[in-house]
Amino acid sequence: MFCLHMWEIFTTFAVQISTYMTIHPESEAVLRSRTLIAQAKHIVITTHMAPDGDAMGSALAMWHWLCKGERLEVKGERSVDVIVPNAFPAFYNWMPGADQIKIYEKDANGCNALIEQADLFICTDYNDPKRIGALGEKMMTSKAPKIMLDHHLNPTDFADVMFSFSDACSASEVVYQFIKANGDQLDWNGATCIYTGLMTDTGNFSFNSTSCDLYEIIAELIRIGIKKDEIYNAVFNQYSMDRVRLTGYALYRKMRIYPEYHMSLITLSADELDQYHYQVGDTEGLVNMPLQISDVYYSVYMREERPKPGTPKPRIRISFRSQGDRPVNVWASEVFHGGGHMNAAGGELFGSLQQAVQLFEKTMAKYVLK
Repeated sequence: MFCLHMWEIFTTFAVQISTYMTIHPESEAVLRSRTLIAQAKHIVITTHMAPDGDAMGSALAMWHWLCKGERLEVKGERSVDVIVPNAFPAFYNWMPGADQIKIYEKDANGCNALIEQADLFICTDYNDPKRIGALGEKMMTSKAPKIMLDHHLNPTDFADVMFSFSDACSASEVVYQFIKANGDQLDWNGATCIYTGLMTDTGNFSFNSTSCDLYEIIAELIRIGIKKDEIYNAVFNQYSMDRVRLTGYALYRKMRIYPEYHMSLITLSADELDQYHYQVGDTEGLVNMPLQISDVYYSVYMREERPKPGTPKPRIRISFRSQGDRPVNVWASEVFHGGGHMNAAGGELFGSLQQAVQLFEKTMAKYVLK
């Protein structure tokens, strides 16, 4: 069977590329990836929990390319599916292909059937299978080869072929370069998805976005025909009234400032979120807002999730942002089991919101540059 044969060939092959955006078309990693993709009959694309714009953009761009790439070598018919661990924000429903995504939490049995028949996994925007929860546990029981395309620090070597660029602004940028290295062009749908990932993972190009290469990519996407202003409007100007009111409450009532550390902190409990009929994605971007305040260079946002069956403690989701040469990814990684960019990172803590705040305040002085 192909799945086992190819796995036996490539199971010991793992390549991590660390030089910024040097995916060479004839590199061993690209050639091996190309062979894996050409031979695969059932491909499953996965991305991280609580999918954001970059997760959606990178996964869907790969889906469009694998389904429709004009010069992509394909041997026979095949299926390609995108599976995400849990629901994504409704304001990404407009993205081309979003209606085809399978959500593991909603249909674990159906997703497991796809995983069991998969002979190749494409892993975008995460560097450890733990970041995709139960979906990752199921995926790792499969002997099918895995290709990782990511931009986070300290990747684990779970994949057979790894394209890991911590200097890239987003996983969507890595996917774009990977597709180009394979001698193919994006169609309009794929280009739209890539731009969405670039735009959202840089805060509309306000951080992690100083590379000339990035703007050359954007120019190419515009030449393909993307509607950048319409994409912005679809993501940032379609808020519900409850979301706007929740934002106002968070900034007015729940934001505290630590002036000696140029730091802001916003916390929202599950009860507070319920008061404003919280929907997935309603606080996306909230952590960036305090950085508009003069002399605030760091911003942290904590959101409480109620415990799920089998997990007695609530999960506190934590977002970090900073300006300039002030890293937050090390803080997120070493204290809150997360990671990310220098200026944009995330983490989590299983416990109470009060415990998360106490740990935040206890470790602040170590990781903040005054």
